[in-house]
Amino acid sequence: MNQNEFLGTVLPFKDKLYRLAKRILVSKDEAEDAVQEVYLKLWKGKGKIKNYKNPEAFAITMTKNYCLDRLKSKQANNLKIVHNTFQHSQSVEREVEANDGVTMVFKIMETLPEQQRIVLQLRDVEQFEFSEIAEMLDSNETAIRVNLSRARKTVREALLKKYNYGVS
Repeated sequence: MNQNEFLGTVLPFKDKLYRLAKRILVSKDEAEDAVQEVYLKLWKGKGKIKNYKNPEAFAITMTKNYCLDRLKSKQANNLKIVHNTFQHSQSVEREVEANDGVTMVFKIMETLPEQQRIVLQLRDVEQFEFSEIAEMLDSNETAIRVNLSRARKTVREALLKKYNYGVS
């Protein structure tokens, strides 16, 4: 596989990899680094890419695993500092922006348990099918549906609480 074939195969889903990495790692810089590392690994194994039934699903799985490994590594302490700094350094503009429904949903997504957050990202943001998500996460479709249902319920309740100011 030459460079043009490689780029034609893997470049179209670069944004999806970045959004997933950002959702897991929160930090923009960390997400960019993660995607760069995944692309480097893909390039090193470029001869094997044609053997995969779905190179995009493979790359997403690689990205998810790389990001989770980063969170578990020694550098996780640094990432937690970045997460805290990110959460506490929101400017007035970000507070105004938080009133936007989509931004609010993404903020709520950051509070979800890891598995629910990833499933919600892959299904509702990236528009993958349940079977594809199950394959990427090495899970079954029932577990994916349960996690998605729980994630959506949590987001819905948080939005209702925010918009109704806690009044049912």
